Amino acid sequence: MTKTIILLGFMGAGKTTIGRVLDPDFHDMDEIITDKIGMSINDFFAKEGEAAFRKVETQTLEELLAKEDAIISPGGGIVVNPHNRDLLSENDYNIFLKLDFETLYKRIENDKEMHRPLYLNNTKEEFKKIFDGRQKMYTDVATHIIDVKDKTPEEIAEMIRCL
Repeated sequence: MTKTIILLGFMGAGKTTIGRVLDPDFHDMDEIITDKIGMSINDFFAKEGEAAFRKVETQTLEELLAKEDAIISPGGGIVVNPHNRDLLSENDYNIFLKLDFETLYKRIENDKEMHRPLYLNNTKEEFKKIFDGRQKMYTDVATHIIDVKDKTPEEIAEMIRCL
């Protein structure tokens, strides 16, 4: 039986970290898209806009879903597009890495390496509205929900392996 695992959740929830623990060769959609567009996502957002980015994101998701036995880590906004939610709803293993807003916000605030447009360009209140708006979308397409607060990446990966 083939099993494509998609790690869902807001930015900072640990999708990339968990993906690496599960399989060093997992598919990080942000890295794949950066290679495709030839610039950082931040620069692409500024130059082409969010709509153009979401189009590339959907194409990338479609390509990756055609693979078997893949572990895919999409960006946190993958669920914003209804077509993407339809694609995700056809997958048997959508793991929502759930984390409360304050813990997540502190993670993002302390991450000096990642420059996240939605974090940089919004107040904390606006950012929380985006977070709140996506929670139901994640839950709706998730086949499994893991509360990742106070769990190590290894513990979370083991929970996913046991599904």
